[in-house]
Amino acid sequence: MDADLTALEQKLLQLIARYNELRDENARLRGDLGAMESDTALLKANMAKASERIEALMQSLP
Repeated sequence: MDADLTALEQKLLQLIARYNELRDENARLRGDLGAMESDTALLKANMAKASERIEALMQSLP
């Protein structure tokens, strides 16, 4: 009986440790995703500006 309880306790401790690892990783990934979404928005804006400038240059060509 004690062996069963000890084994169960060890499994629960492992489960709790894994849960904490995954929770921390999830929080880090959410932060990374937010940063990447910001970068993507900035890059899209830069691409739009570049396209507008190229279009304006093409319009000025004879």
